Amino acid sequence: MSTKNASLALALGTAVALSAVSMPAQAASKEKCYGVALAGQNDCAAGPGTSCAGTSTMDYQGNAWKLVPAGTCMDMPSPKSPSGHGKLEAF
Repeated sequence: MSTKNASLALALGTAVALSAVSMPAQAASKEKCYGVALAGQNDCAAGPGTSCAGTSTMDYQGNAWKLVPAGTCMDMPSPKSPSGHGKLEAF
């Protein structure tokens, strides 16, 4: 293997390793927020009759969630929620 190829392989390996480390940190800074997604804009789990991302059938569907920055969910508006804000569990 030439020095150029070895350098490229090392750089690629480093990039892959760094992306694997940063992924959990990003996920940890997010939370599932129910009742804040617009129709078809949920990240996953929109209840019976839906499969996953983008399958919610109405705005602010109580059993559809969207990933939001941690700590912001319960401040987000949700007109269909009993409290008028997003919830950390389906409603």
